[in-house]
Amino acid sequence: NLARFGLLMHEHWMHKKKRSASMSNPDIDKWYQLALDNGAIGGKLIGAGGGGFLLFYTEEKTKLKKALQQANLKEVPIKFDYEGTKIL
Repeated sequence: NLARFGLLMHEHWMHKKKRSASMSNPDIDKWYQLALDNGAIGGKLIGAGGGGFLLFYTEEKTKLKKALQQANLKEVPIKFDYEGTKIL
């Protein structure tokens, strides 16, 4: 249930922001709200120490992608791996 996954990401992000005021900043909050206003079901900041990515789940990819591009944000596509860990 990917829509539920998006809602859980949103819930996790809201709890994470409550833990520390330094978890986000005005730009991140603005971009997150922009994403929600343009079809994101949820998202969160991922990455380490002062850098990283905003990860969103949406069922309206074109609308969300266009809005984020207009905000000069770069898309880094990801895919789910349903096979699990493999030794290459």
